[in-house]
Amino acid sequence: MSSEAVIKTDFQFTGQKNVYKGKVRDVYTLENDLLVMVASDRISAFDHILPKGIPFKGQVLNQVATMFLNATRDIVPNWLLATPDPNVAIGYACEPIRVEMVIRGYLAGHSAREYALGKRELCGVKLPEGMKENDRFPTPIITPASKAEEGHDEDISREDILAKGIVPEAIYLKMEEYTRALFQRGTEMAAARGLILVDTKYEFGIRNGEVILIDEIHTPDSSRYFYAEGYQERQDKNEPQKQLSKEFVRQWLIENNFQGLDGQTMPEMPDSFVNTITERYIELFERITGENFQKADTSNIVSRIEKNVEEYISKL
Repeated sequence: MSSEAVIKTDFQFTGQKNVYKGKVRDVYTLENDLLVMVASDRISAFDHILPKGIPFKGQVLNQVATMFLNATRDIVPNWLLATPDPNVAIGYACEPIRVEMVIRGYLAGHSAREYALGKRELCGVKLPEGMKENDRFPTPIITPASKAEEGHDEDISREDILAKGIVPEAIYLKMEEYTRALFQRGTEMAAARGLILVDTKYEFGIRNGEVILIDEIHTPDSSRYFYAEGYQERQDKNEPQKQLSKEFVRQWLIENNFQGLDGQTMPEMPDSFVNTITERYIELFERITGENFQKADTSNIVSRIEKNVEEYISKL
């Protein structure tokens, strides 16, 4: 069975009104305020889409996100109605809130890079002195980002969000409350599987005046995970943490002189590295869900998606 990767989609679903193509997901809006979110096999890093697709990556993302959305409905209502195909989620259209809620339990990734530059404040949050990369924060910190229509998301403080009126205070406080509760649940679920949820991001929208969780949650694209076993020993020895996230893709790009900066050229990914990325995504799926990953038939993946979505729509 060949492993096709979905790089682009161009569906015309029944009742389709428009389509938005994101870095990884293609979102089709239908009549009756429904969204069909197709998780492609594209992969992005440093806000650039890499040239090759990663087989099964979209399936991993969609199925992990579905599991976590279903496991957190008691905390916050979310947009998801059904997953009629391994790569597809269907749910309610919401008015997106233009702030991404990033929460960090550890000094890793972007926060570690900023810290290494001598910065001791991130998004208005004071950072303790004397930390080293991958140390745990005394309490998780929320470091929001303003959602750009295109290009980079920008760090922004809670004070600026409220001062600029980007989000009304009551709604922002509700988003903070949900963010902390979701991170706590994600942390507990990760710990049960021998993982540490290091940091993640949540996106929210408004539906019928209510704050709703949208998009994906706790996936390897939106989150960073460390292995709990050996974490402290690696910290004590100043060794890199063993992690399940997209960070290794970023590291490979950095080693190949690409960080998305002007004048830099995207390196060509060898097939062997593409296969490694697929294996890492499947490993994360199995580790975080405790289930064996069942590879869907990808011999004609676009037709499969279209058939499954149309069958679901026809029953509404």
